Amino acid sequence: MTAENVPAAGAEESIDSAAQDPAQDGESSATVSRLEDEGDVAADYLEELLDIADIDGDIDIEVRNGRTYISIVSEDPSSGSLNGLVGQDGEVLEALQELARLSVLTSTDNRSRLVLDIDGFREVRGKELRDIAADAVKKTKETGDEVALEPMSAYERKIVHDVVAELGSISESEGEGSGRHIVVSPADS
Repeated sequence: MTAENVPAAGAEESIDSAAQDPAQDGESSATVSRLEDEGDVAADYLEELLDIADIDGDIDIEVRNGRTYISIVSEDPSSGSLNGLVGQDGEVLEALQELARLSVLTSTDNRSRLVLDIDGFREVRGKELRDIAADAVKKTKETGDEVALEPMSAYERKIVHDVVAELGSISESEGEGSGRHIVVSPADS
């Protein structure tokens, strides 16, 4: 696993000393190198964006589980200085993630599955999604009826599908575009 801080808007550069050997994660060094390159390209793009918008934030890059994870963090998360980059329900965050992926595609001719997080939004939202999934499974077990959830992004749907499967129920995505949502069903007996 690799982690590194890339300075944004005048922050100091540092490298995480807790970096691990990529072979421990079962990833080839060529794959890790490609993912690190993706992270560098995306971080450069995001750093320029932060500079243009005159927003202070540090960019952390981490490679794990075959993906590049990029986080933009503020020195004081309680200040809310990066809230505009998250937007309502993470809509701006999703758009920035797609722009970062496009910058990687343009520079490397490789599609990227990088995940962008801003001030821990995805961690908080992930907990909410796990709770939503658990509540839906509980309701389907109590009533025997299907439960339709609110529309969510592909990344969020993946989290919910995983939790529903862990809890022994069935989930399926339905709908299209921004209306795509999950329907949770009780497991067949």
